[in-house]
Formats: sequence, structure tokens, C-alpha cells
Amino acid sequence: MKTFNYHLVDVFTSQLFGGNQLAVFTECNALSTQDMQNIAKELNLSESVFVFPAEDAANDYLLRIFTPDMEMPMAGHPTIGAAYILAKLNPRHKNGGSLKLEEKVGVITVELSAKGAQPAIITMQQPLPEFGKTYDDRRLIAKLLSIDSSDIDDKLPMQVVSTGVAFLYIPLNSLAAMKKMKLRSDLWETNLQGTDGQNLFIFCRETEDSESTVHSRMFAPAMGIKEDPATGAASGPLGAYLVKHGLITAAGRASIVSEQGYEMGRPSIVHISIETRNHNITKVAIGGECVPVGGGFINLDLP
Repeated sequence: MKTFNYHLVDVFTSQLFGGNQLAVFTECNALSTQDMQNIAKELNLSESVFVFPAEDAANDYLLRIFTPDMEMPMAGHPTIGAAYILAKLNPRHKNGGSLKLEEKVGVITVELSAKGAQPAIITMQQPLPEFGKTYDDRRLIAKLLSIDSSDIDDKLPMQVVSTGVAFLYIPLNSLAAMKKMKLRSDLWETNLQGTDGQNLFIFCRETEDSESTVHSRMFAPAMGIKEDPATGAASGPLGAYLVKHGLITAAGRASIVSEQGYEMGRPSIVHISIETRNHNITKVAIGGECVPVGGGFINLDLP
């Protein structure tokens, strides 16, 4: 029997029991892929992250990220949360700095800021966005979300965007529409499962917090995530969508704040930065704060 310890951290929040929960395992060399998938399913958090030595000596660590149902090529809150824990454990990061983290999409650069010898805002750079297909059937999407067709903003496209993981972005007109949404799994299975639009990210420009830019929700049944309180992998593409479609003016750089998780009782704040040159997006980054919650261990019967 072997014991594997983990750190529990809330990501994209400055308040305990807010944000998105994450388990960070830092001593994983004995774990197989199936072991990690089993652990993620057992913990049943939206994601768990496992830290390994980097394969390339030029980088700092290798991350493997699992939802309860699958391994992810890249994800925001596990990257931010793992960097936070690694910075806390390593004295050389007490004044900030950067980490190069290997993920399946490539090397992700994470910038660490410090406050009182503790990690503060942590920012990760994401791959440049890819804009995919648009969906035109507003009646179907409205029915799938249990809202009215008129709740969907008809001045903006429903479009797939990715900076590593694809999401279908659906703009709504109001906070009231955001709050009444309920995903119909039967229509999702029939119409979106297995497509590039199967992960749904819905937003509106009316917000709870006056300092926020957009109010957001995310549903990803294919990942085993009924609803996510904070989605870093979707927030970078959200910022790219907002800039591309003129909702945010980017004179070189746009700063965006996405609030998420309010309907789940886990308020989250994701900071998004989009840089442009000659009307082209040249850099995508997201960031946020973390709160340490505690930890635990998993016992596995391994040889």
C-alpha cells in the first residue's frame, strides 16, 4: 500500500470556499495514467492535477490534468493552482518569478507575483486563439439551455473558439437569462455530444459586480463536469471572442474580468489579458488568486 498526499486549493478567488476546487499531487512518479484517472474520479472535483519532473531540463515541471472522466490537454485552474502550490513549496519563488510548465499543448509560461512572501496573482499565457465554426440554430440552442430564443444576443455569433480546448461561446442579453438557464442533457446528447461545440460557455455583459466585464457560466458534460465554477481554459478564448467581435476595444492590450460560479455559490474572478498588433491577437493570458484550503491523502495498493 502506498500513500499519495495532495494539497486542496480554491482557484480564481481570494475567499475561502469560493472559486474552483483543485487537488494538487506533487509526488506522482509511481502513478500510472489509469491510477491518476481513478483518483480524479474518486475525488470528483472538476479537475485534479499531477506534477512530475519536466522532460526538458529547460522547463520546471510537467503537469498532467484529469477531470473525473478524461485527461485534458491543457486547463486553466489546474495550471494556476499547481503553480500556486509549487511556489509555496519552493522558497526560491517567495518573491515571484516565473515557471515553465509542460502540458500536452506544449510549454505554458506562468508568471508569479508575491505579496508578503506568499504567491499572489498568478498569470498563465495560453496558445493563440483558433476561431472555429459558427452555429446558427438559435431556437435549438435556446431550447437546449431552457431559455427563450430572444434571450440570445442576435447581434453576435454563437462561435467555437479554442486556445487549447474548444468551447462554443453563446452570448445572452441579460443576467436574468443567465440565471434561469438549465442544460437539457437529452438535447445536448442528440445535437452536440462529440462535436467541436460540445463544451458550452455562455456569457452576458450584465454583471453582478460593477468591476466585472462579463458574467459567465460553463457546462461540459463530455468532461464529466455538470457545471464549472471557474474555467481558465475557456476564459482566454472568451477574451479573444470579445476583442474579435468588437465588444472590447483593444488598443494594443485589453484587460477583461470574467465573473463565474455565482449560480453555484462559488463566486470566481478570472482576469483576462488580450494583446493585439495590427488588429491581430498576439498574446492571450489569464490570471487569478488562490486560497489554500487543506489537504489529504489517497492510499493505493501498488506493487
